[in-house]
This record gives sequence, C-alpha cells and structure tokens, in this order.
Amino acid sequence: MLQQKLLEIAIAEFASKGLEGASTRSIAAKAGTAMSSITYHFGGKEGLYLAAADYIAAQIGSDMAPDGPIDGVPAGTTPEQARALLHDMVRRFIDTMTGRKSAMFSLFIMREQMEPTEAFERIYGGLMGGMLSVLVELICVATGRRDATAAQVAAITLMGQVIVLRASRATVLKLLQRPDIDPEAIALLAARIAANTDAILDQLIAERQELP
Repeated sequence: MLQQKLLEIAIAEFASKGLEGASTRSIAAKAGTAMSSITYHFGGKEGLYLAAADYIAAQIGSDMAPDGPIDGVPAGTTPEQARALLHDMVRRFIDTMTGRKSAMFSLFIMREQMEPTEAFERIYGGLMGGMLSVLVELICVATGRRDATAAQVAAITLMGQVIVLRASRATVLKLLQRPDIDPEAIALLAARIAANTDAILDQLIAERQELP
C-alpha cells in the first residue's frame, strides 16, 4: 500500500534528518512515486510528519496492547493481581524495545523527546499516555500507596530500565560483549528487570508502612 510505504520511508528520513532537513522529493523517489502523492495523501511535509507520528503510535500500541486500548485497572484488582499485570506490561515493553519496529522508530521518537512538537503529543496521546496512566494506577494498587507522585516516579524508573535497551543499545551491546540483544540476553535482562520491579514495589510498600 502506497500510503504505508510512504510513511515507513518518511519515518526513516525524518529520524535521520529531522523535519526541516528531510526531503519530500527523496521520500517520494524512494517510494517510487511522484511528490504529488505526498500532497494528495498527507497535504504536504508537515502533514506527512504528523501522520508518521500517528503511525508510530499505532504500531507501538499494537505491540504493547494487542487486544486493544487499555481502559484502566479493573475494579476489585488485588495487590497480587496488580503486581502480575505490572510484570506483564514491563515484559511486553521489553519485547517492544528490543524488536524490529522499535529500531525503526527509535530515532524519530528520540528527536521528539529532545525537542517536542505536535508529533510528540500525537505519540503520547495515543496508547503511550494511557498505558503510563494505567502503570501508575497499578503501582498504587500493588503497593497500597495512594500517592500519585511516588507512583509516577516509580513508573519513570521502571520504564527507564527498559528504554535503555534501545536508547543506549550500543553501550548495552559493548557491556554485554554481544553482537546483538539475542533471546538469551533478553531472558537475562528480563529476569533482572523483573527482580528490580519487585524490589521497587516492595520498597514502596515498606515506605507506606513507615508512614504515620
């Protein structure tokens, strides 16, 4: 499909050169179509850039929540169930960050993280923001600590240990002395991240118990 081909080529072009540096002429040529196709389908370069952000949000969303949008933590979820759901979310995030799609999208997303535009709002406003809200809520339920700020900080920490697998991939490979983050490495990393997740939750529980 021409629109998808244009989007995937555009993502690589925008990722390496940014919005200003990217060339719609080059994108169209690589897609084997005329520049007028970009205007017809997306309204121009800015429209193509925002459509690329929407495409990234949808693709990551399909990996992170294959059954559709997450509406929130079900009523009556126990701390044990919340912890299990947290582990499942973190593991799916590991798979997403080490997968092929993430490699394709990472530079685009990193540019938007450093200098946010409307495209970042499109990415965050998709499944990402909703999933982070659910993550925060799960932390509160799992720890019995209704402190949104503490849960948000914990969520940032939990996600950070996974994001490093993509954002600092070269360093990770050097340190592990591996040519790739292969299934064996993923299993080792996932086990350590799971243990770290439990440690963070247990510390939040201990802090709650110390509160007057």
